[in-house]
Amino acid sequence: MESKPDQLCANTASGEDALREHYAPPIERARLKTLRKLDRHCRRFIELSPLLCLGTSGDGGLDVSPRGDRPGFVRILDESTLAIPDWPGNNRLDSMTNILANPGVGLLFLIPGVDETLRVNGAAAVTTDPGLLAHWEVNGKRPKSALLITVREAFLHCGKALIRSRLWQPDYRIDRGELPSYGRMLKDQIEIGDTAEEIEASVAEGYRDRLY
Repeated sequence: MESKPDQLCANTASGEDALREHYAPPIERARLKTLRKLDRHCRRFIELSPLLCLGTSGDGGLDVSPRGDRPGFVRILDESTLAIPDWPGNNRLDSMTNILANPGVGLLFLIPGVDETLRVNGAAAVTTDPGLLAHWEVNGKRPKSALLITVREAFLHCGKALIRSRLWQPDYRIDRGELPSYGRMLKDQIEIGDTAEEIEASVAEGYRDRLY
């Protein structure tokens, strides 16, 4: 049995000092690149992004969840404010309830084919304002709510992680048969009366009829 690895002391100055001893100081452009509002490059990146990851923390714990739609689905209200629709999901409301307890959020925007990403940190609030929700109407349907993000920091992140992972390259794509189906995995993980096939049918119906 392997021994437990040594750990640095968390939440202490000595722990941070020990950590930084393992790394070179950040280069100047890495220190200077943090913006306090969205410039034209950040806005254009957001306009082209069909996918973001939303990080939250609250009384219920931590959560990172994907949010996606057509490029431009995140509305830029001004240089310091974003609006993100909350389209139908699993109704656990993990991100929403976290935000009610702690408004601090982190966003990571991705664009297919682009190795660099955009990071935005700020404070979030939940809104059900009908005038805002009307902007996302699809086939007569509107999101039940949206997140308003007040931008505190924004900066571009280099592409090393996506280059190493070859995220946009075809050679790392797997045959879907190498992984059990979503329904099969859920059936194995939870006590539920439905069969894997019934779960799959329900999920497929949701993908087909309840994306919006």
